[in-house]
Amino acid sequence: MTVPLLPSLRRLLRAMLIALLVLLLSPYLLTPLYRVVQPVSTLMLWRWVTGARVVHVTVPLDRISPALSVAVIVAEDARFCSHHGIDWQGLQEAIEDADDLSEARGGSTITQQVAKNLFLWPGRSVVRKVLEFPLALWIDLVLPKRRIMEIYLNIAEWGPNGEFGAEAASRWAFGRSARDLTWREAALLAAILPNPVRRSARLPGPAVRRLAALYEARALRGVPLAACVGGARLPGPVPTPGPIERAPGIWPGFGR
Repeated sequence: MTVPLLPSLRRLLRAMLIALLVLLLSPYLLTPLYRVVQPVSTLMLWRWVTGARVVHVTVPLDRISPALSVAVIVAEDARFCSHHGIDWQGLQEAIEDADDLSEARGGSTITQQVAKNLFLWPGRSVVRKVLEFPLALWIDLVLPKRRIMEIYLNIAEWGPNGEFGAEAASRWAFGRSARDLTWREAALLAAILPNPVRRSARLPGPAVRRLAALYEARALRGVPLAACVGGARLPGPVPTPGPIERAPGIWPGFGR
């Protein structure tokens, strides 16, 4: 009685294998399209499907204050312009400070976060990291750094109630367009990126204000770190900051 079931079982397994391969390969096929097509994140898609609120306005990088790119780089990924999707040095340091890869903090680059936001899921797991690494390398290979930053700033979750992207974040937190962000406001937005639901740039608590002060000072010194993003106008003259005390566990502050 079981013999006739074998061909059907084989067909089912073959179909499942093909579906899995398509699922795994689709991000690699989609990524080159994102040179010109503005993507949305998996979290945005999930919120739309479940009927949750989504506020998202896509704007080109030229219409986002360059201060935000600098602040995000110094806060999340100081070697963004020099690595190729994965900061192996930062990852090694993060793993050494953790018991295993799933608990490692501080090793996730901006490119890895783009890979996670576009194609994967939030939370920490070895499986997600294993999928994330080759995706980050591929994204860095096929997309210029400027475009990676543009995508990141437009899909990052930046508010407590479905605010995604720099424009929605800036209007919610400060009542102004992202193109008009000051150094201080850009630093506040960078400071809440690890957890925009619990942290607020609109009503920052002491911890967020402290981080923002550090990131603002480092951004004023770290403008060259964002050279690969391209230079538009910066929001006013760049003053020369005084000595900055290094805060343990924050610099280079690679996000998640």
